[in-house]
Amino acid sequence: MGTIKITNLSFRYDGMLTNIFDQFNLNIDESWRLGLIGRNGRGKTTFLKILLGQLEYQGEITTNVNFKYFPQIIGDPSQLTQDILLGLAGLDESELWKIQIEMDKLQLTDDVLTRPFDTLSPGERTKALLAVMFTDGRTFQLIDEPTNHLDVEGREVVADYLKHKQGFIVVSHDRHFVDQVIDHVLSIDRAKIQLFAGNYETWAAEFERENQSELVEKQHLQKEIGRLKSSANQVERWAGNAEGQKNQSAKGDQHANLDKGFLGHKAAKMMKRAKSTLRRTEKDIEQKQSLLKNVDEVAPLKLNYQRPHQNYLLQVHDLQVQRNGLVLNEPLSFNLKRDQRLILFGPNGLGKTTIIKAIMGDKRLMAGGTITMPSSIHISYLTQSFEVLQGSIQHYAQQFGIELNDLLNTLRKLGFERSAFTEDLSDLSMGQKRKVSLARSLCEKANLYIWDEPLNYLDVITRKQIQDLILKNQPAMLIIDHDKDFIEAVKTAPLLAIQPADTK
Repeated sequence: MGTIKITNLSFRYDGMLTNIFDQFNLNIDESWRLGLIGRNGRGKTTFLKILLGQLEYQGEITTNVNFKYFPQIIGDPSQLTQDILLGLAGLDESELWKIQIEMDKLQLTDDVLTRPFDTLSPGERTKALLAVMFTDGRTFQLIDEPTNHLDVEGREVVADYLKHKQGFIVVSHDRHFVDQVIDHVLSIDRAKIQLFAGNYETWAAEFERENQSELVEKQHLQKEIGRLKSSANQVERWAGNAEGQKNQSAKGDQHANLDKGFLGHKAAKMMKRAKSTLRRTEKDIEQKQSLLKNVDEVAPLKLNYQRPHQNYLLQVHDLQVQRNGLVLNEPLSFNLKRDQRLILFGPNGLGKTTIIKAIMGDKRLMAGGTITMPSSIHISYLTQSFEVLQGSIQHYAQQFGIELNDLLNTLRKLGFERSAFTEDLSDLSMGQKRKVSLARSLCEKANLYIWDEPLNYLDVITRKQIQDLILKNQPAMLIIDHDKDFIEAVKTAPLLAIQPADTK
């Protein structure tokens, strides 16, 4: 039975003040289906890179298994898919059947093998690269966010595939997906790393219980701090009064020297006791607060939503869109009213993003139909592919006319570490970039939010924050997303199912 033994692992990137991992110990069995969970920027991908030997670290990793990483790097995507997959698997053409067996389980047809890899859809690429991972039963798979480019149907297929496999670590922020495929959870929190036997729900219940327990302790501690400081201030005032009284006694009492000595001694004794008590208390406070660093306080977010006076915000009638001259969808009609949240739904490739771009004003994409929207409606648009992110956060805020403090406060509530505020936006992780774009949208004044796959790359805690924010504020929204739990929670009407165009 293979194992991965990690002993006293410590790591931090150059320029960081604190370690991402600090004296971390863990034993992993090669049969586990391990889910890696934690907020963006906490080191999930870093941990996978350390296992792959791509980063230098302190400590020791002992294992008798080999690692493979998903997504693999494709040198020349213009090559035929068959040649790329055989090369990644280390197989010759006579062993192609090993890949085809896995492709069949992923509902991927053999015709993709004869196509250039760069002509495959994002979902087809994901499935093809996953098929390669499991052709070799001697490796332990490191699977980094496989669901980002999969629609709901694709996620179900991949989930069913992985739950019949073993020996992998998967990083995924889709709660429904990860709940189906894992039997252990490795949670990277603010100040510690914990291992749980079970699935996402097991971790979520324990995470909430621990956070609530530590927050109650924090509140109790803060009350005790206030009481002790108030008591110490009273002692200081009394000692000051006593000092004044002994000076007055020196003027009118023949026993002044005795009283002065007595009162001075008593005051000094009380002051010494008070300061000693306060020092002990503050030391205890410091020790307790160091434990509380692990609390992921999920601060409530704010939304700059301006509820419109209009009832109808968007009216779409018989809309069809096109790409490269090809009509993508059957005519689509819907009305979006104030306080409604509608979900565009359907497999990848049917033009959901193209429909949103047409609504946002690109009339070249329209093959037919009409789009009507009041000219006074302010829209906050969150694209599927991030706007170009580069330069400082301050410049980004100025670019969109947002108060810098509002943007920074929102990012902090989204779990953004302060150390990232000074980084160039182009150097941030995908999850951090998504949070910057999302925070911008939350800060913008808007009557209507149009979000295209807003949850991509976002950690499970942030996803829950966004869900709670929407349910609290009830904004008008048009959304594309593939997170099943999120969709069910926020929608106010049946899904707007996109149907493929009739090509006959």
